[in-house]
Amino acid sequence: MFLSDFDYELPDRLIARYPAAERRASRLLVVDGRAGTLEDRAFPDLCAYLRAGDLLVLNDTRVIKARLHGAKDTGGKVEVLVERLIGEAKALAQLKASKVPKPGSQIRLPGGCSARVLGRSDDLYELEFSRPVHALLEAHGEVPLPPYLERDAEASDTERYQTVYAREHGAVAAPTAGLHIDEQLLADLDAAGVGRAFVTLHVGAGTFQSLRHEDIDANRLHHERVEVSSAAAQAINATRASGGRIIAVGTTSVRALEAAGSGGEMRAMSGETDLFIRPGYRFGYVDALLTNFHLPRSSLLMLVAAFAGYERIMEAYRHAVRQNYRFFSYGDAMLILPAGGLQ
Repeated sequence: MFLSDFDYELPDRLIARYPAAERRASRLLVVDGRAGTLEDRAFPDLCAYLRAGDLLVLNDTRVIKARLHGAKDTGGKVEVLVERLIGEAKALAQLKASKVPKPGSQIRLPGGCSARVLGRSDDLYELEFSRPVHALLEAHGEVPLPPYLERDAEASDTERYQTVYAREHGAVAAPTAGLHIDEQLLADLDAAGVGRAFVTLHVGAGTFQSLRHEDIDANRLHHERVEVSSAAAQAINATRASGGRIIAVGTTSVRALEAAGSGGEMRAMSGETDLFIRPGYRFGYVDALLTNFHLPRSSLLMLVAAFAGYERIMEAYRHAVRQNYRFFSYGDAMLILPAGGLQ
């Protein structure tokens, strides 16, 4: 398949640049592969599709305030987007400037801090900071909103661009399917006997980078850190053994599950993955998927098409446009029930 196969027309007015007034106030498009139907529902209706014994798998990564504004010694502005911490005072980062600083040069940062450019690896720069990176970001960093929102972060984004169950610091983008879930919905699912397990995939800034090759098989994804605990693996295996269903919340949860289960058995994992899921991929550990609406020509749209079927997902997107669904990180959600059906 080709990159252009995953293009679609989206009116600018359908890009959700701000979240809904309440997390659960979004819409839910249910793609039922077995029935061949598209159902327009409200997000709290998710509970109607789950039952006792099912397991909801959520990504508990926490978005860090990864964006800093600094200046070179010459006075030129530099934007620093921390991609990954590699030590208490070291990080890999994207740099944006009219002329990117060379290795050995200094970047002046807020609070009297600085960062020295140590070198470059592909699109990322290794920086050494004059103080611990996490403390610096908490004090002076900004929430790194996706570029397509075309606005600066506001105070409300600190809370809304974060899931209510976020706990493991390290992401520079939110696992957005979980942004719809509030404490009341979690309580409702608990009461219904739906279990939950947490995995961690620290979403990198590379998630917003364009794929470069028209032949999709020629593309490679960035590496992201994955942690699947023994407890999570045991819960997943126990659910499958008892006939329960695994419902992944977001494409990041899917990638974590499929990476940890790549050997044919779900096991604890601590490492990195660059798993690129596209049509033709055979899923091993996901029975249903809750996700948002993704960018055209993106690896995330390809993953969803691999799960739902290409024609079905492209028709669902055309339907969502016709019905004025809100798209991308702060937009509406989609529940995909595969063609094989959830029993």
